[in-house]
Amino acid sequence: MSILIAMAFPVLPGKEQELRAFTDELNHGKKEAYVNARKQMGIHERAFLQKTPMGELVIVTMEGDQPDNLLSRGIQPNDEFSKWFLERVKSIHGVDLSHPPSADAMAQLIVDSEA
Repeated sequence: MSILIAMAFPVLPGKEQELRAFTDELNHGKKEAYVNARKQMGIHERAFLQKTPMGELVIVTMEGDQPDNLLSRGIQPNDEFSKWFLERVKSIHGVDLSHPPSADAMAQLIVDSEA
């Protein structure tokens, strides 16, 4: 059974151009490494840019057999791509994904049209 989780990451002030360069790399220059890393993790990841009056957010969804277990352990950088990815996320969003988030930091499902 596939599980879907979602997370929202604020884009730190002044990091909007860095975000665009990062996503350009994920979509082009590092696309193969990105796809392979997510396949190894057993997840399908999507990211959406949401502009709000308070600033930009990146909404990330992860779908797979156990994406919540992956985050509860923290993402460990075991290759150059993962190290690069985690450094970029920390710089742009101020979030260190190598450390597990607290339970209250995780998004909670509050409405589901198919439940």
